[in-house]
Amino acid sequence: MDLFDLTGRVALVTGGAHSIGLAIGVALAKAGAKVCFNCSNEASRQRGIESYRAEGVEVHGYVADVTDEKAVQALVAAIREEVGIIDILVNNAGIIKRVPMCEMAVEDFSRIIDVDLIAPFICSKAVIPGMQEKGRGKIINICSMMSELGRETVSAYAAAKGGLKMLTRNICSEFGGSNIQCNGIGPGYIATQQTAALRVRQPDGSRSPFDQFIVSKTPAGRWGTTEDLVGPAVFLASSASDFVNGQILYVDGGILAYIGKQP
Repeated sequence: MDLFDLTGRVALVTGGAHSIGLAIGVALAKAGAKVCFNCSNEASRQRGIESYRAEGVEVHGYVADVTDEKAVQALVAAIREEVGIIDILVNNAGIIKRVPMCEMAVEDFSRIIDVDLIAPFICSKAVIPGMQEKGRGKIINICSMMSELGRETVSAYAAAKGGLKMLTRNICSEFGGSNIQCNGIGPGYIATQQTAALRVRQPDGSRSPFDQFIVSKTPAGRWGTTEDLVGPAVFLASSASDFVNGQILYVDGGILAYIGKQP
């Protein structure tokens, strides 16, 4: 359907060299977008370009620190010069550190807030003027179930992702009149390198207690995959979502809707 056609659109996926960002970037490209991504170093940039090419996609890769406002402004200017004005921003770059709250250093807490919340603010601020110039724009913030829930050891991550949910709503409120839609995707527990430690099998081959817990709490009965996120991302990047704004689409296999089985 033409509603989902991204031909000619310019997309920036932050942290788009691997995992969820890579999957979303590839999907946007296959829908017709000219995809750009950033990462933190040249080695990651080269690996990212190779990963896209392995999927049959040509991409524009850049090295930039999304927590550095001047670096982000330079990145957006370079993309404008080399590819075009950004139509679609996917604020995907993120980190997590699992440490009990009272054992967590303030510096570590601040670093997670910087990457997971302040960086999306910086990137959105940098691309919105161009979107206003074009008369349209799409911002997709990669949120989390921790935008809604708390859990032991993830105080900083939950604080950041809760803030990102509200930043999403505020961008909608402030720039909806400029035909800019800002929405979020809230992944559930997705099988990625970032969650690999949570899925390590027991010596007898059985699931770990945490792995069993997640599967039992998810009506779909499994962990999600990056492929589960690409359809929602293309939808939110496309004209099909032009009257959808300020929403978080949870792609979690139903976990947020489920109280769990009776013991």
